[in-house]
Amino acid sequence: MKRWVIAICFVALPALSQVNNGELHVAITDPSGHPVKTSFAVTSTGNQYANTLSTDASGRVAVKTLPYGLYVIRVQEPGFNPVVRAVEVRSSIPAECDIHLAIAQLATMVNVEDSGTLIDPHSSSSTMQIGSKQIEERLISLPGRSVQDLVNSQPGWLYEGNAVLHPRGSEYQTQFVIDGIPLTDNRSPSFGPEVEADDVNSMSIYTAGFPAEYGRKMGGVVEINTKRETNAGLHGQFVLSGGSYDAAAGFGHVQDVWGKNTLGGTASGSMTSRYLNPVVPENFTNKGTTGDFSVRYERDFTEKDRLSATVRHELSRFLIPNELLQQDAGQMQNGDNFETLGAMSYQHIFSPVVLGTLAGMVRDNANNLYSNEDSTPILAFQHNYFREGYFKGTLSVHHDNQEWKGGVESDATFLHEQFNYRITDPDQSDDGAPNRLSFAEQRPDLEQSAFVEDLVRLGEWTVSAGLRWDHYQLLLNESAFSPRLSVGRYLPKANMVLHAAYDRVFQTPSFENILLSSSPQVASLNPRFLRLPVQPSKGNYYEGGLIKGFSEKLRVSVNFYRRDVRNFADDDQLLNTGVSYPIAFDKAVIYGAEGKLDVVQWGKLTGFVSYSYMVANAWFPVTGGLFLGDDAGNAETELAGHFPVSQDQRNTLRMRFKYELMPRLWVAGGLTFGSGLPFEYGGTEEMALSQYGPQVVGRLNFERGRVDPALAVSASLGADLIKSEKCVTRIQVDGDNLNSRLNVLDFGGLFSGNAIAPGRSVYARLSVSF
Repeated sequence: MKRWVIAICFVALPALSQVNNGELHVAITDPSGHPVKTSFAVTSTGNQYANTLSTDASGRVAVKTLPYGLYVIRVQEPGFNPVVRAVEVRSSIPAECDIHLAIAQLATMVNVEDSGTLIDPHSSSSTMQIGSKQIEERLISLPGRSVQDLVNSQPGWLYEGNAVLHPRGSEYQTQFVIDGIPLTDNRSPSFGPEVEADDVNSMSIYTAGFPAEYGRKMGGVVEINTKRETNAGLHGQFVLSGGSYDAAAGFGHVQDVWGKNTLGGTASGSMTSRYLNPVVPENFTNKGTTGDFSVRYERDFTEKDRLSATVRHELSRFLIPNELLQQDAGQMQNGDNFETLGAMSYQHIFSPVVLGTLAGMVRDNANNLYSNEDSTPILAFQHNYFREGYFKGTLSVHHDNQEWKGGVESDATFLHEQFNYRITDPDQSDDGAPNRLSFAEQRPDLEQSAFVEDLVRLGEWTVSAGLRWDHYQLLLNESAFSPRLSVGRYLPKANMVLHAAYDRVFQTPSFENILLSSSPQVASLNPRFLRLPVQPSKGNYYEGGLIKGFSEKLRVSVNFYRRDVRNFADDDQLLNTGVSYPIAFDKAVIYGAEGKLDVVQWGKLTGFVSYSYMVANAWFPVTGGLFLGDDAGNAETELAGHFPVSQDQRNTLRMRFKYELMPRLWVAGGLTFGSGLPFEYGGTEEMALSQYGPQVVGRLNFERGRVDPALAVSASLGADLIKSEKCVTRIQVDGDNLNSRLNVLDFGGLFSGNAIAPGRSVYARLSVSF
């Protein structure tokens, strides 16, 4: 097997690039063929992209990391006729656009027609795009969750607690792809630092129609393009923000482009007294700080060869929120995590139709938990760390109306787990189970894959077909083939695209504490409970939907979906420590519908409203986890039947609209509504009162087993204080949960902990871009 994989690595010439991102090369000349140094605009309404670029002395410029779709180039150079040119980006192979300017004639009327970019006629799935403008004008987030909040604004996504994202009912199956590097571990604030949203230029979000290039974590995929300046010279941005909950944050980004070189760096830091979602309204012991530093270098050796390298270091330190009883006892638990990542890629264009790149990544990640002697009901310590080595290679070929892509990837993660606890409350110990546990183990997680895919355009039809092979070796040794197919049909007269997708997925279990979850030592805590290694998830995803545009002002998208999964992945949270353990249910069935209305530009009004309906059920028995006390007894008795999964929120509504009062002043308002998640509390209502207090218990419906509906109203005011070609200074003030409702996200039970959403809060943000 090893020789076979190595052979593929050399035969299939590697390339690493984000799946549905390409590049645009623009060359502008005068009537005699001489280069013109000028500025021009590139826009795509559907992809929320708008940028002004400048050609160099040779009249050329390369626009990088553009999501697939339609773009419009506008050139208005004095002395020449204006030009509007439509261009499609469909491949990682750069699209070439040569523009020849004509000298303007006196008394000549020049009519140019804009091409619609609201609907992509060659899309075959429901990929969601978040552009730089939406990122810039987003609601200000608490530290550690700015990117997660942006993703959570999309239909089909929701929080269950501590900014853990759940796409269409999936738990811990979100994959972040940052500048082409996939990160498949949990990226919520209590597990790993995030890339600050101010460092993000655009995002593409998948919940269906996954290209075969993606695997391992398939609940949802979030592609992130970090900021990259194209224009020559020194550019950057500095941001300061702060507000409620003692929140304060700073971000800086500087980049210099000279000749064929690009060098940039970022730094950010934040602090708050509300880092995680507290378990009681009093918000006990919840301080947190974060930091992030990165350097990126890129060089175009020739028009065909490009080298890029990135180094990033991130850290966070935080306290674990206490319940009422824990606060009275004097508990103090704190956690931290650190991550250092280095990545490098080399791209070569072999011909106008063939592109290849070689890339790799190495990162170290550590996650720790500490407890003082007054901790109750458990005194726990954790020191988990891993080193990951990642390699990927693809080859892209453009042939007529087809885009072929194939390649391999290999990921080796060396896991180290150290965990020990002592039960300080005897009521949390099951009969016959030990009150202490000390665990230490290490093991490599080895995963390899190969894929091939083809994107075909046949008139008004677009077909994306692919096949992926995955191999997983940790506690188990398994492999699987996963076919993928998505089809789109463009109806020009209706300005509509109909699409349907089928995805076969093979999802590896979350590796956080997986060695402990499958250890015989954990089985000894409750020998009556059957434990096996947590199995990979295998499932079939189905989706059908449409996207329709109305002029260039409104866009409506509707999707219907179903997911059938065996060995459905979830997690078991260790009380309220923030530590979790992977589990798997026998199977799950998830289905629902989503709709979104985008007001792209209706006069001075822009915004969106989205609605999601979802039903998610899982079937017992459960495998894995670390169940203590009553939870262990409850888990062993649940051997049959089904129940709503902890992400089963039936109705979710979100909206946000912005109105431009004048060219440099705007207001916005929005709301978020959730009908409430299910819960299964093992104790009595009186016990819940002593642990969490009457405010929390008053927001629970014990008869229905549901948290009461949540509603948060927000408002924003923004202004450009200074706006010129060289500098833009903006200020934004946000108010969130202005209705001051105590919104309980989820309530403690067998498979989840408590989490309360932020109360009424106000934040301000000042940014300077140059």
